[in-house]
Amino acid sequence: MSTTITLKGNEVHTIGHLPSIGTTIRDFALVDSGLQVKTLENFNGKKKVFNIFPSIDTPTCASSARKFNEEASALEDTVVINVSKDLPFALGRFCAAEGLNNVETLSDFRSSFGDDYEVTITDSPMKGLLSRAVIVTDADNKVVYTEQVSEIADEPNYEAALAALK
Repeated sequence: MSTTITLKGNEVHTIGHLPSIGTTIRDFALVDSGLQVKTLENFNGKKKVFNIFPSIDTPTCASSARKFNEEASALEDTVVINVSKDLPFALGRFCAAEGLNNVETLSDFRSSFGDDYEVTITDSPMKGLLSRAVIVTDADNKVVYTEQVSEIADEPNYEAALAALK
């Protein structure tokens, strides 16, 4: 049932598979930099781009957060939600230093998001962190696009993810 991806060419596995196109995403309880819990309800009526990654403290993760932040400002009724296992304080510090104002950056440090969305890494030195993935939904929380990035060190396909919103 797991998905096989790689980290610098070495096999790594996730707990399962991303949600299928057309399915409704599950609720979640993620924590923002102010230690407030955010759930699906906080983003009602908005299209959502989940930018999921192992840690904000790696160059590829930081690049994806910056790129989606740039693109988000031009999208109507859309929210980009960065999700990782990083502590809320680290995420807040990164966003403040980078001036990332057009995205929500939320921590999965005490929730089941990784397991519920089947992006938890099950082996390798990265065991327990989230894989690099993108899930895009419409305003009704139906999945319209997914990408499980096959090589963790690679950036996601931004153009395809953003095109799914149109």
